[in-house]
Amino acid sequence: MSWISFAGHLHRLDSVAYYFEKRDFMNNIKLVEDSRQLLDKVSQYIDTARTNISTSVNFEMVKAYWLIGREIVEEEQQGNQRAEYGAGLLRYLAEKLTVKYGNGFGYENIKRMRQFYIAYANSAPIGYAVHTQSNKSLNPDLGWIHYRALMRVNRVEVRSFYEIEAVKNSWSGRELERQINSLLFDRLAKSKDKQGLLELATQGQIITKPVDALKEPIILEFLNLPEAHQLVESKLEQALIDNLHHFLLELGSGFAFIARQKRLTLDGDHYYADLVFYHVKLKCYVVIDLKTRKLSHADIGQMLLYVNYFDREIRDENDNPTIGLVLCTEKSDTMVKYMLNETNQQIFASKYQLYLPTEEQLRQELQKELLEIQQRLGETDNE
Repeated sequence: MSWISFAGHLHRLDSVAYYFEKRDFMNNIKLVEDSRQLLDKVSQYIDTARTNISTSVNFEMVKAYWLIGREIVEEEQQGNQRAEYGAGLLRYLAEKLTVKYGNGFGYENIKRMRQFYIAYANSAPIGYAVHTQSNKSLNPDLGWIHYRALMRVNRVEVRSFYEIEAVKNSWSGRELERQINSLLFDRLAKSKDKQGLLELATQGQIITKPVDALKEPIILEFLNLPEAHQLVESKLEQALIDNLHHFLLELGSGFAFIARQKRLTLDGDHYYADLVFYHVKLKCYVVIDLKTRKLSHADIGQMLLYVNYFDREIRDENDNPTIGLVLCTEKSDTMVKYMLNETNQQIFASKYQLYLPTEEQLRQELQKELLEIQQRLGETDNE
């Protein structure tokens, strides 16, 4: 065998060895990948089980608190409705239960259990009968921290709305409490008729058209910023980006962040949209422009430019028309009405507040704006 043929033979042997090494290497990669996938699946089962156990334990305590509340109320109703008896009974139970079970059964908590039953007397835990025709039951996806916030809502239909939304959006107890304190129901209800209010209370927020996704005012107390007259728009924008999670919660479900300072170029001139989102339920872009002053007609014109640009240059055939939202400190609805036609479903303006007003302040503001809307509708009917 010549040296050349011998060298060729060695090369073939090397090639064969390389093939098997490569095959083993690829098999090892596949083995590692399969192992990782298996680990991910197993981990998911464990995480789900732990979550379910935590939820189950939490709900078992919710059921126990409801039953404790029922026993207290029924005891009070057996001819022992005197206030001093009720207070004494609660203190007696708190003292004895704390000795037996430790923290969690103090006087204030026992009072809350009683209040819990009164608020949810028609919503028994599954397996327990109630003395009414109601088929409602306590929701196992809500914990005691949720029900503590919910039972402070006096209007039954409003409480129902917050229950539905808390489950639908997986709100934490703190998030639920903020939505209640900011009167989310009332802010959404501004644009609803009687049938819309009924649907809001029984089905939660159903988003089928742009106006359904908007609320007013937008509450931005989580930014911890000074009053708007001391602000510049860039600082407000940066604060919203820094608190994006909270801002998305305030905007509501369906909003996904896309970009900030999105550049739009027309004939060599550059324009910048402050914030761009995509609404996954409405399937459309949402352009938000920030103003630290009262809304002007120029702001509406600027937003009209942004919306038309997105519709013509960016959105595709599967997207619905773009929504434009100007956030401002004050606005004239009459000016907006004359700037836009009656069929406008794309451009909106909402006021924002940098502090969380009291419930009474917010309610008065909402009632004032509802009255103005009714007056304008009356003027339209008379024309």
